Amino acid sequence: MDFTPDSSLAEFRQEVRRFLQDVPADLKGLRRATRSPREEVMRWQKVLNDRGWGAPYWAKEHGGTGWTVPQILVFDDECSAAGTPTQDGFVHKLLGPVLNAFASPEQKAQHMPAIFNGERLWCQGFSEPGSGSDLASLQTRAVRDGDHYVVNGQKIWTSYAHHADWIFLLVRTNPDVKKQAGISFLLVDMKTPGITVRPIRSIDDAHHLNETFFDNVRVPVGNLIGMEGQGWSITKFLLNNEHATAADLPELKRYMRELKQFASTLHVGDRLLLERPEFALKLARLDAELQALEMLVQRVARLEQEHRPESHTLGSMLKIRATEFQQRITEAHVEALGDYGAIAYPHPHEPNPPANYPLQTLANGIANEMFFRRASTIYGGTSEVQRGIIAKMLFQL
Repeated sequence: MDFTPDSSLAEFRQEVRRFLQDVPADLKGLRRATRSPREEVMRWQKVLNDRGWGAPYWAKEHGGTGWTVPQILVFDDECSAAGTPTQDGFVHKLLGPVLNAFASPEQKAQHMPAIFNGERLWCQGFSEPGSGSDLASLQTRAVRDGDHYVVNGQKIWTSYAHHADWIFLLVRTNPDVKKQAGISFLLVDMKTPGITVRPIRSIDDAHHLNETFFDNVRVPVGNLIGMEGQGWSITKFLLNNEHATAADLPELKRYMRELKQFASTLHVGDRLLLERPEFALKLARLDAELQALEMLVQRVARLEQEHRPESHTLGSMLKIRATEFQQRITEAHVEALGDYGAIAYPHPHEPNPPANYPLQTLANGIANEMFFRRASTIYGGTSEVQRGIIAKMLFQL
């Protein structure tokens, strides 16, 4: 891949900045999280759609912007710096490509307008108790009954299910074949009778995870994506689109900006933190690694766009390096705050942050983010699974 700077990107960056200047003030300067609150996500989606940027990650033939990989990275970078809400990543980066590739015209007509207009949020129903890393062992059943499937089972770690309107769901439609061959991919309205969502309070003291139960839930056969038994192939397609996303590059850049601000503001004794050689060295190493990760993100994303098979192996390498970096840099945040870093401050979206500590706005939620990033090396495919993928590919060479 050619990493020579593209002069046209500077003009594109200015275009994005001009657009962001006209965004309503209450949609800027926000503390971006894994996903912004529901109302902010939906409002932001409408703003983007009105500008013609409702699907910044999709090709033009699917209604997207058709931006290049460097343009997408510039867009994400500028939105993060401006503090805009996040989009619904479940649909724009995961389900959306699946719908574009596998959905029928009728299914696209049903879901795409609501996605573009910010009227429908999604969650993902993959993991189950005992079926996390070994996803193909899932047991949630879908039995055909006339024009419906009757779904029974349980999903776990269902992020934002309590806010979602729909869920894309892996179910077992045939228990008598090889486990990968008996899985199908369904879309389910979360208002369907028989669905129960129970909260899981995670180690960062926030509610974004849930258990989701399906008790004789009737799902129209028309909600099946692709064919029966094609769910595993569709899932591999979906997860291959997740590698570059898992790096969460805009968040990593935000972490770096905040860490530099801590270093140039906080004092240890009579010296700035940045003037302490051991911390300055740590900061420089983190900064260099972030630049390397950005180049790897560009490379993996470009390979994925070109449907190159090596994107899978490099994507697994990126997943490992980026998630481990997330953990180290959030640990550096807590260390930079000294005694204050030991306090588990409230989640950034909860009211009444504590007062009387340095850089209150930035420091609020730092410890919680460090706790949350403990899971980075687990969700989206554990580091152990990623290393297995890398080893398998190397063995085949």
